[in-house]
Amino acid sequence: MRFRFLGTGTSFGVPVVGCGCPVCRSTDPRDTRYRSSLLIESGGAAIVIDSGPEFRLQALRAGIRRLDALLVTHAHADHIAGLDDVRPLTRDRVLPVYGDEATLAEVRERFGYIFRPTQEGGGKPRIELRPAAGPLLIGDIELSPIPVMHGELGILGWRTGDFAYLTDASGIPDGSYGLLRGVETLVINGLRRRPHSTHFSIEEALDAARRIGAARTWITHLCHESTHVELEEYCAARGADVGARPAWDGLEGEA
Repeated sequence: MRFRFLGTGTSFGVPVVGCGCPVCRSTDPRDTRYRSSLLIESGGAAIVIDSGPEFRLQALRAGIRRLDALLVTHAHADHIAGLDDVRPLTRDRVLPVYGDEATLAEVRERFGYIFRPTQEGGGKPRIELRPAAGPLLIGDIELSPIPVMHGELGILGWRTGDFAYLTDASGIPDGSYGLLRGVETLVINGLRRRPHSTHFSIEEALDAARRIGAARTWITHLCHESTHVELEEYCAARGADVGARPAWDGLEGEA
């Protein structure tokens, strides 16, 4: 299984509109962070987790030519606002979109035009909302939803094999730690070094990685408070035991 980070930024993205901080002015391409999204490919199947506002640009960068499923962690704008841009990938077949019941209800409300009879022209994606009530098999990729907490909001992470993707989490229920047993490669959000009410700090993300027992940990959903180089140094000093490194847009790996 191969994975590619389509985006590794928080809700503002980086650079942030109107900001002149050193990270937002950085010339290091790893400091440009589109909204968080991940591409998973195996055996000819392609799956994306979350379609944020830059999805069109992310798909073009990654050369995505087909999509077998879209998994949605939750319905905040930075995770679903690019949903309409899956349209070219649904010309030949309907795209299944998986999420929990509350997320799918918000998608149906915000993108109501998709589900209403309308005239020809203008176009709309051909999608089918499907509740993620248990393990999914998409091509040869088996995935399981992992409940996590985003502040007081229950959202979903996803696991396939010994790989797990958890974004926007501020807490992991005990039962979900059980579902994450055996994960070797962990992608987990670490917004910044300072605490935040609805996101793990990097230190909290590292603590969660230790409890999970990850051998490799990629930190995502990053804000503009630290450059990539600074985050590399921080992770090397504080998270070497779980193989921690900051992810960046375009990073590819295998699991």
